[in-house]
Amino acid sequence: MLRKILIFVVGFLFIPYLSAKSITIGITMYSLSDKYPTYLQDAMKKFAEEHTDIKLRFADANGDPTKMLNDTENFIDAKVDAIIAMPTDPKIVKAIGLKAKKAKIPFVVVTVKPNEEDMKYLTSYVGSEEIISGEMQGEFTVNALNGKAANAIILLGPLGLDAQIKRTEGNKNILSKHPEIKIIAEQEAKWDRAKAIEVAENLLLAHKNINVVLANNDEMAIGALLAAKKLGLKDDDLIIVGIDATPDALEYLGNGLDATIYQSASGQGRISVEMAYKAAMGETVPLYNWIPFELVTPDKKEQYINKYKE
Repeated sequence: MLRKILIFVVGFLFIPYLSAKSITIGITMYSLSDKYPTYLQDAMKKFAEEHTDIKLRFADANGDPTKMLNDTENFIDAKVDAIIAMPTDPKIVKAIGLKAKKAKIPFVVVTVKPNEEDMKYLTSYVGSEEIISGEMQGEFTVNALNGKAANAIILLGPLGLDAQIKRTEGNKNILSKHPEIKIIAEQEAKWDRAKAIEVAENLLLAHKNINVVLANNDEMAIGALLAAKKLGLKDDDLIIVGIDATPDALEYLGNGLDATIYQSASGQGRISVEMAYKAAMGETVPLYNWIPFELVTPDKKEQYINKYKE
C-alpha cells in the first residue's frame, strides 16, 4: 500500500513538469543586413537559452514590408504563442496588429516606435526615447566645440521612421540654441555604411567647410569617417558622432569617431522577449518599456566593449 502511495505522489509531482507548455515566439526583423537588429537577435537568443520553455522562430524581412506581413501570416498559421516585430516602418504596425489580434496572439514591437494612434494595436512596446539620443549628440557637439563656430551635416536614416525623425529633431533642438553652429545639409543614407560613404564624400566635396557630422546611427557615422579618411581629412578636422555604440563603432571610437550614444540592444532584445513570454502566459504587461540611452566617449570604450561580452 505504501509503495502505491509513493508512486501516486511522485507521479502527481511530475504532472506539472510534463504538462508545462513550451512558448513559441515568432520574431520578424526589419533587416539583418543592418548591424543593430543582429545584436537584438543575439540578446533574444541569450534570454531564450536561459528559459528552456521558450522557443524562438526568426524571419528576416530584408527591408520589405510585404515580406514582413507574409512572415507574420506564416507565424500565425504556425500557431505561435506571441509575435515580436522590429518593423520595416511604423505604418506596418496596424496591419500586423490587426492580424495578431484576430488570431488572439500577443504582439510586441521593439526598437521602431509605432505612430501614437497605432499603439492600441499592440500588447507592448520596447524601445528608447529617440529624441533624447539626438539631443545627447547635440550636447556633446556643443561641449566639444566650446563656443567655436562650425558647420554641420546630418546623415539621416530611412525617411519617415520615428528614429530618423526624432533623432534629427533632437539634434536641432540643441543646435538651434547655438547660432554659431549651422546645419548646412542633411541627407538620407538609409542606416547603411556604404551609402553613407557615398553621401558623406559628396557632401564633404561640395562643402569645404564642414566641421561636424551627426549621423542617425553608427553605420552611417562609420561611413562618414571612412569617406573623410579617403579624402585625406584628419581626425581633428571633423567631429563625428553616431548612435547605437555597436561593437564596430566602438572599434573606431577615438579613431575618427568622437562619440556615440549607446542604445541597449541587449536590454531591448531581452525585455521584448520577456514581454512576449509573459503576455503569452496570460500576464498583464506594460504598454511602454523605455530603455535609457547613454553617452559613450573614448574614455568609456572598454567599458562598453565589455557589455557585448557579458
